[in-house]
Amino acid sequence: MQIKINHIIFLLSLFCFSCASIKTTKNINQVFENSPAFQQGFAGLVIYDPENDKTIFDKNGDKYFTPASNTKLFTFYTALKILGDSIPSIKYATYGDSLIFKGTGDPGFLYAEFDSQNTLDFLRKSDKKLFLLSPNFTETKFGPGWAWDDYNDYYSAERNAFPLYGNVVEFLFKNGQNLPNSYPAIFKDSISTEATQNLGTGVYRDFDANIFRVKNIKRNEGSTRLVPFITSEFTSAKLLSDTLHKEVMILHQKPENVDLKHIIYNTASDSLYKKMLQDSDNFIAEQLLLVSAGKISDTLKTNIAINYAQKNLLSDLPDNINWYDGSGLTRYNLFTPRSVVKLISKITNEIGKDRFKALLPASGESGTLKNSYKASKPYIYAKTGSLRNNHSLSGLLITKSGKTLYFSFMNSNYTVASTQLKKAMEEILATVRDQY
Repeated sequence: MQIKINHIIFLLSLFCFSCASIKTTKNINQVFENSPAFQQGFAGLVIYDPENDKTIFDKNGDKYFTPASNTKLFTFYTALKILGDSIPSIKYATYGDSLIFKGTGDPGFLYAEFDSQNTLDFLRKSDKKLFLLSPNFTETKFGPGWAWDDYNDYYSAERNAFPLYGNVVEFLFKNGQNLPNSYPAIFKDSISTEATQNLGTGVYRDFDANIFRVKNIKRNEGSTRLVPFITSEFTSAKLLSDTLHKEVMILHQKPENVDLKHIIYNTASDSLYKKMLQDSDNFIAEQLLLVSAGKISDTLKTNIAINYAQKNLLSDLPDNINWYDGSGLTRYNLFTPRSVVKLISKITNEIGKDRFKALLPASGESGTLKNSYKASKPYIYAKTGSLRNNHSLSGLLITKSGKTLYFSFMNSNYTVASTQLKKAMEEILATVRDQY
């Protein structure tokens, strides 16, 4: 008798599940059909229930979209699989009275809140002459398809083998000062007020030189601007010399029979992943692929990491991906929503839901979702991605019934205001939260 009752309960639960799924699908389709936000653009949405191994909604899931910063999910997974718990900062060897070292592409060195103490202490305490070895770096400073006129914007910092300070200058304005302070301080003599006529309000670097022109900025106490600087071996050596208060020379050719096999580690990997995913930090994303490439081949080139990942880590995706950079600044990248959902499933299975949630922006609470999808408690933990006329959101959705769903919501070529599009997206995702 008890077995029969349990069977009936099981059948009823299946029936309720089916009804909820049908109702949810119907309501989502109504929003897609009736909302002006989706009338002219191209939208794709896949929602997957891992507990029941069931795709509960699929609209254009096999079509390709520009992912923008959703690309960082692929960079994260690649770095997760290749790098360890800490990021290698420098490789070095001793040679007579010299310490020869080179960069690994470590984005955390002297950047933001990340710990650089191991490398700083090691170099400062060395009693040998310091030589920065010219790197085996054949990568371009900018990724393929990046907008060339973004060179002055903080989110478009250059890629290089030995980054320092995030490859940006911070200009700090104080009352009573005609010119801002610069951090790092070595750029203070490169600031000019002789701006050209076509510049608006801001701090502008010359396209081909580290000359920074200030124009029309209200010198309010504490206001700041971040501007990328042009990287080079000379600039790296000069910056590091200034930081260490000791000379760092450049070595163009490694002596024969010298192997830079020793490694100094600095930043905990998760701290970089968190800033990359929550703040959508392009610089960290690009450098992580370079560090990963160096771990595989000892050559810092983005394509090495991407090709390795596609062949060895992502071969089980339902669709081939067009992947060209680490950050998503290029429009060359093309992914399908169902491939992104598959990636989310792979990540969650490997690191667990709680760790993944801690690294992602939380709706109404942190990162790029701090002011979006607000509720009494976060119900979306997801990576945003935006380029002009393209917006994506992919990650975890927590329903009121306690289920964790994986989703990828991708939009390309929309013409409405982004606020209108996001409001329509929120209506759909909140419907899933409430009804499923």
